[in-house]
Amino acid sequence: MDFVTAVKTCLNKYAAFQGRAARSEFWYFTLFNWLFQLLLMLLDAALGTPFTFITMLVLLLPGIAVAVRRLHDTNRSGWWYLILLIPLVGVILFIVWASSKGTLDTNRFGDTPLDGKGEPVTLSA
Repeated sequence: MDFVTAVKTCLNKYAAFQGRAARSEFWYFTLFNWLFQLLLMLLDAALGTPFTFITMLVLLLPGIAVAVRRLHDTNRSGWWYLILLIPLVGVILFIVWASSKGTLDTNRFGDTPLDGKGEPVTLSA
């Protein structure tokens, strides 16, 4: 999955907590979020606008949703997202889980999000 496809997928699944997300989908969306926030912080500093705060609120829900779907891909419950509340240890553990390869076949959260070539699985009619 490429950068643009990952961002579009996450924004289309704005509050979808069901299913699975590939590593590329999660990390590309995280990269997009950080870069976009950095750009807006620079803009806010120059113009004195509240764009960073507003955008942070808008992208909070899709960020949590893709993180939960990423945990589902590793066959963990989305409730494990709350491990981020534990300082340092929780963050490190979440990064390890988010970086881990997902289960190859169908798990209790659904089918694999990518085919063998790294492309999103699409259902043909």
